[in-house]
Amino acid sequence: MKNIAILCLVATTLGPLALSQEKPSAAERAPLLLVQEIPLPQVEGRIDHFTFDAKRKRVIGAALGNNTVEVVDTFAGRDIHSIKGAADPQGVAYVSELNKLFVANGTDGKLRIYDGDSFNLLNTIDIGEDADNVRYDPAEKRVYVAYGGDEEGGIAVIDATTGKRLDDVAKLDAHPESFQIANSKPVIYANIATKAKVVLIDRITHKVTDWPLKTGKANYPMALDEADHRLFVVTRKPAQLVVLDTESGATIASVPCVADSDDVYYDTGRKRIYAPGGEGFVSVIQQIDADHYRPLAKVPTTVGARTGLWYEKRDRLYLAVPASSKQGAALWVYAPED
Repeated sequence: MKNIAILCLVATTLGPLALSQEKPSAAERAPLLLVQEIPLPQVEGRIDHFTFDAKRKRVIGAALGNNTVEVVDTFAGRDIHSIKGAADPQGVAYVSELNKLFVANGTDGKLRIYDGDSFNLLNTIDIGEDADNVRYDPAEKRVYVAYGGDEEGGIAVIDATTGKRLDDVAKLDAHPESFQIANSKPVIYANIATKAKVVLIDRITHKVTDWPLKTGKANYPMALDEADHRLFVVTRKPAQLVVLDTESGATIASVPCVADSDDVYYDTGRKRIYAPGGEGFVSVIQQIDADHYRPLAKVPTTVGARTGLWYEKRDRLYLAVPASSKQGAALWVYAPED
């Protein structure tokens, strides 16, 4: 009887948690839930950027350290094809309307174009030193490729239909890292990581405007919130998210985040920023309004996982996990939690 009385007292004092484990509240749940792990059994070394084939539900990634491009069927949950013959592939862009895959290669500076069904090589275009990030503009059917070294660089322009190289959109004073193409006006925003600045490029006049960063350097990843006129840049020194005004380049806010980030994404529906970092976390930052931001969580991942893909139509974040002594390479799939 004495034990029963004590148990009743605990239950009365502490409530249901004293006798049973309740599910965590919405506030306590992580904003990203790991829902799938897709092995990449033949992949070694660093993994760079990704693109998505929506029709076939495929994630396609540049396995830079493996000199391959990996094609992952997310519906089947397996790596279905490895495109060989690449040379440090870095940037990739799949263009559904043309059924072509564009891959920029860092070692030989070439853009390789593959058929989207057979993955046969269709064309090879000389770009320049350290060909890197790739973007597609569907309005003009043009592919843009960043390239260059420490003292000069540019963004090459390719006619996606014909495969012909056009005049560069801009000549720059160093290699551009991540860049974003605006839809509402003819401009491109680009990170110049070695110069600690962002550049605004007019695609018509080719004028380049420098926006020096005031609070950090080594700015590699970038995302765009065009509706709110905000540009999201992640610096590594220090590790932070910097928010810029897309009209003036003014710094609006800065928030600490994960170290060694190489990609950043904006979830427009939830108004969240996801930044994976090699430190072993994904930083989730909530946009309260256009001028105010707060860290929401640092979701544990694994050391070295700093690239991936946010695909809003499927509401999934894909994280590239490189092979290590503890685990094989894989693509981890996260579902956002509201």
